[in-house]
Amino acid sequence: MLFGMKVASIRLSPAFLLLSASLCVAAQADDAVSYQREVAPILTKRCYACHGPDQAESSLALDSFANATAETDSGEPAILPGDADGSELIRRIASDEEWERMPPEGEPLTADEIAILRKWIDSGAKYEKHWAFEPLQDVEPPAVEDAAWARNDIDRFVLAKLEAKGLAPAPEADRRTLARRLYYDLIGLPPTPAEVEAFVRDDRPDAYERLVDALLASPHHGEKWARHWLDVVRYGETNSFERDGAKPNAWKYRDYVIQSLNDDKPYDQFIREQLAGDELESPTKDSIIATGYYRLGIWDDEPADKLQAKYDEIDNLVSTTSQGFLGLTVGCARCHDHKIDPIPQTDYYGMVALFADVKPYGVRGDEETNSQWDLSPPDLKQRRDGLLGQRRAMLEETETLEQQAIARMSGRDQRRTETSKREQVLKEKLAEHQTEAERSRYLDLQNQIADLNRQLDALPAADLALALASCEPHPETTHVMLRGNPHVPGDEVTPRFPEIFEEAEPTIGHAPDHARSAGRRRVLADWIASPENRLTGRVIANRVWQHHFGRGIVRSANNFGQLGTPPTHPELLDWLAGWLVEHEWRLKPLHRLIVTSSAYRMSSAPNAAAAAIDPANDLFWRFDLRRLTAEEVRDSALAVSGELKLLVGGPSVYPKLSDEVLHTQSVPGLGWDTTPTAAEAAKRRSVYIHIKRSLIPPELANFDFPETDNSCEARFNTVQAAQALSLMHGGFLQEQAQALATRAVAEGPADRQGRVKYALRLVLQREPDAEMVSDSLQLIDRYQTGHGLSADAAFDQFCLMAMNLSEFVYLD
Repeated sequence: MLFGMKVASIRLSPAFLLLSASLCVAAQADDAVSYQREVAPILTKRCYACHGPDQAESSLALDSFANATAETDSGEPAILPGDADGSELIRRIASDEEWERMPPEGEPLTADEIAILRKWIDSGAKYEKHWAFEPLQDVEPPAVEDAAWARNDIDRFVLAKLEAKGLAPAPEADRRTLARRLYYDLIGLPPTPAEVEAFVRDDRPDAYERLVDALLASPHHGEKWARHWLDVVRYGETNSFERDGAKPNAWKYRDYVIQSLNDDKPYDQFIREQLAGDELESPTKDSIIATGYYRLGIWDDEPADKLQAKYDEIDNLVSTTSQGFLGLTVGCARCHDHKIDPIPQTDYYGMVALFADVKPYGVRGDEETNSQWDLSPPDLKQRRDGLLGQRRAMLEETETLEQQAIARMSGRDQRRTETSKREQVLKEKLAEHQTEAERSRYLDLQNQIADLNRQLDALPAADLALALASCEPHPETTHVMLRGNPHVPGDEVTPRFPEIFEEAEPTIGHAPDHARSAGRRRVLADWIASPENRLTGRVIANRVWQHHFGRGIVRSANNFGQLGTPPTHPELLDWLAGWLVEHEWRLKPLHRLIVTSSAYRMSSAPNAAAAAIDPANDLFWRFDLRRLTAEEVRDSALAVSGELKLLVGGPSVYPKLSDEVLHTQSVPGLGWDTTPTAAEAAKRRSVYIHIKRSLIPPELANFDFPETDNSCEARFNTVQAAQALSLMHGGFLQEQAQALATRAVAEGPADRQGRVKYALRLVLQREPDAEMVSDSLQLIDRYQTGHGLSADAAFDQFCLMAMNLSEFVYLD
């Protein structure tokens, strides 16, 4: 069946999933009501607009026990703990009279939501601290009835919840399905038919674990998982805004991430290098490149308000860092206290103070000083700096001699030296306005400068990297900015961590006079990377889980706060975070633990009874079918066509773009190498494509490539017409289909049926059944007899059809 047809009927809308989740909550009516998981989301979404921490109409706020049980304007509290029937809140939300029913606008609360609030009040209306703000819990895996199903402790957490609902896990997927799943999840590429067959025939008891270990050891593992991290840190190689100029050497940060993940660098070290790689005791080339993190965001090279632009850059850092590493939306407190989470405005500016030594990306015409770090060997840098210093002094003296001569010129010639004719005037008139001594010195300087240029050209090129090349070691005092306006400073704020962590203010001494940075970012990095930090381990464990199961234990991976989605398995999340820390923060063992579990090996087979109880699959009773990511679609097409070049690392590449796409820019093709040589070199993995913010290739953009200006926690997973059009009519897929046809002819059997089987085997990584082969042969006949295509053209179109099969674009 062609792409989009098979899966559209089973795709669930977000609204349906939310409704289903609320019904599942109602089904738990016999259980104790959880304030954080069940009550808080209702109050936050349905009540806080008028009765929250930032708004207390009628003197009623529902954000705390004290406020909710205090007297209102009517003289009565809204909530009487232990007495739902006597509580005004229940009476108003359940009223049949529109004039008094709450909320006054929008849909009334559902019967299930009212039942949850009623039971919560009857049980004492207890307000619990938000789960994410509590320290990690030391939890033990629960006991389960079907102990034989559990391969590791992950399975015990999953199975316990299933058994509590009377559900059983789906059966294990077949080996071919598991092979394809592992290849895509661990390296982002399809297996070859031979690789699948080898795994299927491997009868060793540890064959599955051997395959997992081989894929984790592959250099392509880092390429796959780096892209997930690049989404989080809003990776782009240009500045955005009108000119969208390039960020030179940004690709070195991308390669740093790839290599770090391939090396299984401990995550706490990964954090420290990005946030404070220049402030470590012994900075390395890697740790310097890692600070390119600070230079990845957007940058306005011609702002109307330079001060506002400066603090917009810092805001991007605060928001990205707090969301990416901590799962907190601290950026919401820039203009006022956070509306929902206990994050006051002073916390926001406390983090601003921690980043205060970060200089802006640059000023127009000079981005190199602040953002390009020369990583050349010290002796080479010393030699180059010495030559550059000599040349600079000589150029200054040359300029002085020229100005002296210009001062003696006629008014007309003087005016011409202030235009584009300057060099011509100097060439023609300079000598006649110089003394003999001045002329001799001038010519001598020209010869010496030419010699210095030859020496500089003979030196190896500077090893420049996008990095935090320049800092302000003694930054100005940070102030709260009233309503977020940098022109209206308020109270002074010192560097601090958000108060929800209940940490003492960090002690940061004054940097020595000779320091290159303030030392504050190292304090921030050490705090975030600490095993005691209650969010860091949870957030990264959740991200790893998310990309293996299609969604996190916390679906809102960048927001663990009260407006985020509560964890479906909070105990499992804490256990995973603790396990990660105990295993030296290394991610590869965590990957291995997850993918070797029985929970991961389940099939995606439907189960009507389970779907009725848990339609959103919150309990993981089966494996969720997923569409390949934008990069996986493109890389898979190149892989099966035989065109994919598997070179790891290096400068970014520029795929061929149509004229229509290039003309979406104000200057068509600006900043994009459009030569045939570049297009051929671009047949590499998509992670190496140059990310120009204003010019994302359609084969990526159509398949939900993220917007790159801000951190992306999870990509959209849409099914829409542009995808089908891209696969059927896009130039890229047309070219890959022709390459696949050429490959099938060159490598496959001589007969047409044999070539059809060979092409389908490459695309699907399995042996096609007889019906599929028969349908394919009939399709080729129709192309020839019904549409007048040649035999070669008809086979090309068949190969295009094969790449449009749902089985090619979806992972089971």
